[in-house]
Amino acid sequence: MKILLTNDDGYSARGITLLFDTLTELGFDTYLVAPETEKSGASHSITLHRDLVAKKVKDKVYSISGTPADCVIYAIHEVADDFDLVVSGINAGQNMGEDIFYSGTVAAATEACFLGYPALAFSMCAYKDQMYETGVEIVVKIISLKLHEQLKKNELLNINVPNIPYEDIKGFRVTKIGERRYKNFIHFSEKSEDLSVYRVGGDIPECVHDEESDYFAIANNYVSITHLLRKADCHFNLDKLERMNKYEI
Repeated sequence: MKILLTNDDGYSARGITLLFDTLTELGFDTYLVAPETEKSGASHSITLHRDLVAKKVKDKVYSISGTPADCVIYAIHEVADDFDLVVSGINAGQNMGEDIFYSGTVAAATEACFLGYPALAFSMCAYKDQMYETGVEIVVKIISLKLHEQLKKNELLNINVPNIPYEDIKGFRVTKIGERRYKNFIHFSEKSEDLSVYRVGGDIPECVHDEESDYFAIANNYVSITHLLRKADCHFNLDKLERMNKYEI
């Protein structure tokens, strides 16, 4: 089985390197193509109007001076085009609720599924001291269950793992995207009438109680599995827009 690994934490991050070594040892034909530096929050951006640099760090390991989506594009066009699975992660921090729209980790998996490959995004639900060994065991388990073989084109799974020892995980829960509310989203280091210097990054978010959500699963020591995307499956009622066909400017 041929697997492409990528992330948004950088090619040398602990989560992805431990996963690369483990999957390689287990006999998977594993490649790692990831950003040269951390690209958290890059979302689904791609790099335009400047050159990118791809470096072969060692056999089957490449660093890219671009975004996570850039990495997937390069890997599939220049490294190999016959991957059986694309895995993004293991991310340092959760990707639940509205976070998925900011996440470079989820975006890399999304880019892969746009290009026709089954894709999984994995994240550890902690901002520090991540137990990546638990995450690696979950990745291996998910691969062994062959969930990726059930995915259609333009579908992916977003998987969040509780930051606890593997033996303390209760099981899996299929979840929906939860709702997370950030406070103090802007932090100023300088502020005047004419100039502000600030950083974006809120306090730990509060989550809306919903027993079907990704957050509820994690809070109760379950692995959260969320189906994210299928472009051909839009349930919006277009009749609601019918009046626009008669509107003249």
